[in-house]
Amino acid sequence: MPYLPFNPGTGSGSGSPFGGTGPGSGSDNSGNGGGTTASGATPEQVAAVAAKVDPALVDIDTVLGAQNAAAAGTGIVIASDGIVLTNNHVVAGATSITVTDIGNHKAYRAAVIGYDRSHDVAVLRLSGASGLATAGVATTAVKAGDPVVAIGNAGGTGGTPSAVGGAVTALDQSITASDESSGASEKLTGLIEVNAAIEAGDSGGPLLTTSGQVIGVDTAASTGFRYPQAGGQGYAIPIAAATAIAGQIRAGAASSSVHIGATAYLGVELTSSQSGYQGVPGPAVLGVVSGSPAESAGLTRGDVITSVGGTGVATATDLTNLMDRYHPADRVELTWTDVSGTSHTATVKPATGPVG
Repeated sequence: MPYLPFNPGTGSGSGSPFGGTGPGSGSDNSGNGGGTTASGATPEQVAAVAAKVDPALVDIDTVLGAQNAAAAGTGIVIASDGIVLTNNHVVAGATSITVTDIGNHKAYRAAVIGYDRSHDVAVLRLSGASGLATAGVATTAVKAGDPVVAIGNAGGTGGTPSAVGGAVTALDQSITASDESSGASEKLTGLIEVNAAIEAGDSGGPLLTTSGQVIGVDTAASTGFRYPQAGGQGYAIPIAAATAIAGQIRAGAASSSVHIGATAYLGVELTSSQSGYQGVPGPAVLGVVSGSPAESAGLTRGDVITSVGGTGVATATDLTNLMDRYHPADRVELTWTDVSGTSHTATVKPATGPVG
C-alpha cells in the first residue's frame, strides 16, 4: 500500500484542501507575489532561480485506484527524452500517472521504470517525450548555512510551481516515514535539513543553490506519509545519492532495495503490530481485497502472515520489502496463521498492482 503525497479533501489548512498554507500564502511564491522569505535566499534570488529551473520540472498527477483517490507531486527532468526523477512516495499506489511538463506545457502518460522504497526514489519514463529541458546538478558540496531555494507543486494545484527560500540547517539527518495504510515504515538517512517551508505536493521537486543547481530532491510529510517535523522545516535527499539510484534503475539493475518494473500485488491491508493473534509474530491482516491473490489463497481478516518465500515476516515493513523482490506472475510461497492458531501455506501468483 502506498505513501500518499496528499489526499484531496483532507487536512486543515485555511483555504486549502491539502493541509498547510498553499501557494502564495506564507513563504514567497514566485510569480504570485506576497509573503516573506525565510533566512537564506533572498526574494530576488528565489524568483531568478524559479525562472531558470521551472522549465526543467514537471507536475505529477496520479490516480490511486485502490483508495479511490488522487494525488500529486513534482518531478525533475534528468534526460531530454522524458526521464523524470521523483520521490517513490509521489507515485506509490498509483494505477495511472499523468505528467505535465512545465517547459512545454504538454501532458504525457508516464510509467515507472523502477523505484527504491528505502531511499524514497523513483524514476519515470514519459511516453512520446523528446527535447525536454533538463535540470543542472550541483558539483560542489553543500554545507550548513548555504542559502537554498525549494521549488515544487505545493498543494498539488498544478501550473507554475511555487518557490520558497531558506537555508541549510543541518546535514546527514535521519527521519522515519510511516505509511498509515499498510503499517510499513522506512528510515530515510543522510538527508539535508532546511528551514524552507516544503509542503505536500513539493515532494520530488528540487532543492537548489542560488545559482539554480540541484543539490537535493525535496521530500515532504503529507497525508499517509508521516515523519516527525517541526514547523518550517523540510528535508531533501542529496542529489548525488538520488542520481546514483536513478542510474541503477535506468540500467535495470535490481537489488535488495531497487525494484525494476511492475509491482507484485497480494491485496492485503495490514497492521503495524509486530505480533498478531495470540502473540504469533507477524503483521495481522486487517482486510483482503476482493478478487485478489490473497483472497484466492484463502487469507481473511485476522490472519497473521509469518513468512514469504521461506523468509520470516515480523512486521508489515518486512512483508513490503520482501514482496519488492518479486514481480507479477512469479510464484511466491506464502505462510500464515489463522485465528484458530492453524498454520497454512500456499503458492500465490501476485497480480500487477499499484506502484510500490
